[in-house]
Amino acid sequence: MSDAVFRETSAEPRTQSVPLSHLSLELGHLYMEDFEAGPERLGEHFAEVRVWAEAARASAARRAGGNQPRISTCFLVDDYFTRFSTPAELVPLVVKEAEKAGLTIDYLARESGCAVADRIELAESVMHRLVESPPPGSYGSRPPVSQTGWLANGQRSPGRAAALAEVTGWQPPKETAARNHSVFMDVELWSERDGRRLWSCPFLAAVWQLARLGLLRHLGEPVLTPRPWDGADFPHDWDRLPPLLRLNPEADPFSAYRTCTVMPNRFLAVEDAVRLILDQTDVDSEALKQVAARSAAERVHVPAAVAQRASYVFYEEPADPSGERT
Repeated sequence: MSDAVFRETSAEPRTQSVPLSHLSLELGHLYMEDFEAGPERLGEHFAEVRVWAEAARASAARRAGGNQPRISTCFLVDDYFTRFSTPAELVPLVVKEAEKAGLTIDYLARESGCAVADRIELAESVMHRLVESPPPGSYGSRPPVSQTGWLANGQRSPGRAAALAEVTGWQPPKETAARNHSVFMDVELWSERDGRRLWSCPFLAAVWQLARLGLLRHLGEPVLTPRPWDGADFPHDWDRLPPLLRLNPEADPFSAYRTCTVMPNRFLAVEDAVRLILDQTDVDSEALKQVAARSAAERVHVPAAVAQRASYVFYEEPADPSGERT
């Protein structure tokens, strides 16, 4: 008896490619408390971002292999954990303060779109692509990430149950790929609140990075794709605002070979967690091949590791007169 399996060609989903810039430059990834601080706080943020954005553009031009660099900018608004004001009030304020600092926001995204966009469960889809790397010497006693909601970069300290393995005393956690010494991380991907799953900030930020790198697909189709803004008034309800909006009709493509994010240094721990998640995500292989082929044709080097394609600039936030950070 033959074990051959026959499939119609139409049954094989084709992975659609997406246009790519050289760099996706994020001009802000702020939360509602940042907006509550008023326009002055936004103005200070964009003034600081302008300095580093110019350096990021110069770096992208150097890496473009002699080509004119394609650079798009984006801004992410938190409407997932808390909702403040309305798009009609907030979006024009953000655009205005950016323009005052000499910056143009090409694309504006809602963080809730990293969880669900156009009825597609993006975060859930990425969660199913997580591939834990079992640390050397582990005994399989740790439940999988799909059950615990926690993802680590190594072996946790053994608990009391490890006594069966003849553990006589406390043992430290161990990073799987430690270099001389371990830097162990254990990241919470979600929690349960009121009977529903609440995705963590690092996990949604990892989805956001995959979207910016052009590596998200659903049944072969791109997801979290930008919709053009027709210049009309913005809605008063966040749910009526598209997950990803193209504000600049002349913008370069949203997704890019590399990303750079300029943000306050209080986000450093979050972005460390993002890189851990990206390192253990089984990214769509066809999407990776498309990026590799196109970058090779343009003679642009793109790191093989997805996490290495994301870069950051962390700046120190100014202090208010009381000495507290704003």
